[in-house]
Parts: sequence; C-alpha cells; structure tokens
Amino acid sequence: MANITSTTRGGKPWEPQFITAIDQKLCIGCGRCFKTCARAVLDLVERELDDDDDGDDDQAMVMSVKDAMDCIGCEACSNVCSKKAISHAPAAL
Repeated sequence: MANITSTTRGGKPWEPQFITAIDQKLCIGCGRCFKTCARAVLDLVERELDDDDDGDDDQAMVMSVKDAMDCIGCEACSNVCSKKAISHAPAAL
C-alpha cells in the first residue's frame, strides 16, 4: 500500500508526516504545539501516572493527542517542541 504523497507549490515531492503520539514523560506542558496547531488536534490534560512514578508530578499538565484524524501532516507542532516529545509517521492511502 502506498503512502499519501503530494507536491509543494514549487513542484517538489512532499510526504506528510501525521501525528502518532506525544511522550508525556518528555512533555513539559508549555503549550507551544497547541498554539501552533490550527486543526485542534491536541489537548492539555493531566499527566497519566505510571506505576514507577513517585507521585510528585500528579498535578502536572501535558499535551495529548485529541483528534489524530484531523492532523494534516504539516509537523508544525513538532517543529516548535523543544523536548522532541511528538512522534509523526507517514500514512497509507
């Protein structure tokens, strides 16, 4: 199965990379990605605690993928993420 591909306005081939996940252990909840995304793909939520967490950060807010199906694959969110917490991948047709 082929991935979704397109071309830029200048005619160069381009393969969009769609959001797949946000690593909540890396995310600091700064909101830069949220402000950058024009499609309401992200949402600010309470950090999900793991069994190995000590509970100190139980009130920490982090970003989460709210609607991955609305992502247009521009990668603007990961371009502004200083912690590199956002993962993207190509999508098949």
